[in-house]
Amino acid sequence: MTSCIAQNKEKDTYVVIETRFGDITLKLYDDTPRHRDNFLKLVKEGTYNGTLFHRVIENFMIQGGDPTSKNAPAGKQLGTGDMGYTIPAEIVYPVHFHKKGALAAARTGDEVNPKKESSGSQFYIVTGTVISPGQIASLENRMTKQKEQKIFERLVGEHRAEVMQLRKNRDKEGLYELQEKLIAQTQLEMKESGPVQLTAEQREAYTTIGGAPHLDGEYTVFGEVVDGLDVIDRIQKVSTDRSDRPKDDIKMTLKIVEK
Repeated sequence: MTSCIAQNKEKDTYVVIETRFGDITLKLYDDTPRHRDNFLKLVKEGTYNGTLFHRVIENFMIQGGDPTSKNAPAGKQLGTGDMGYTIPAEIVYPVHFHKKGALAAARTGDEVNPKKESSGSQFYIVTGTVISPGQIASLENRMTKQKEQKIFERLVGEHRAEVMQLRKNRDKEGLYELQEKLIAQTQLEMKESGPVQLTAEQREAYTTIGGAPHLDGEYTVFGEVVDGLDVIDRIQKVSTDRSDRPKDDIKMTLKIVEK
C-alpha cells in the first residue's frame, strides 16, 4: 500500500499488529488525519517493529510504541521514550470515544501539556470494563464532577503567577477572593457547556463491550480494533511487574494491509 492510500477516501486504512498471541487489525480514522498519517509513516519506516507492549493493565488498556523498548533488558522501566515531537490533539468527541478496542494516542499530563498534544509514537488500545445500565447515571455524574474539576484546575493554572505572588505575600484574603472568582468562572463555564451526557452509541458500547469512559475527551482516539479483540484480551491477562511491564516480553510487528 502506498502513501496515496491515506488520501483515498474510497478505501479505509488498516494496520495489523502481529504478536505471539495473534494478530490485531486496526482501522484508522480519516477525521484524525495527523495521527493517522504519523502512525502510517512510523509503520512504513519499521519504527514499531521489535518494540513491546510495555504497559499492560487488566480491564483498562495495553500500551506500546515506546522506541526505547526495542531490545530493552528485563526489568528496565519503560514508557518515557518518544520521537522528539508531539502531535496536535485531534479529539473528535463524542464521535470517537474509549470503547473496548479503541486505539488512542498516549500523552503527558495536563499540568505540562494543557493542549493535550499526543506522543509522537506511543499508543494504547482500550480493554476496559462493562458498565451496567443502572450505573450510567452515576457515571455521568462522576464525569461531570471531573469536568468541573478540570475547568477549575485550568483556570488556576492560567492564574498561577497571581497565586504564587499572593502566597509569597501571605495574602490569605487575596487568595480567598481569587478562589471565589475562579469558582464562579468554573460554574459559569459549566452552565454554558452543561453536564456530561453520554450519547446513545456510548451507552450501547459501554454497557455491552465496555471501555474506559473516564478518558473520553481527554486523549485523541484515532482508530479501533476491527479484528483481534480476543488477542487484546489474552494480552491484558499476562503477568506484569510493579511497573505494569509484562514479565515476558510481548514484541510487535506492524504492517499496512488492504481490505
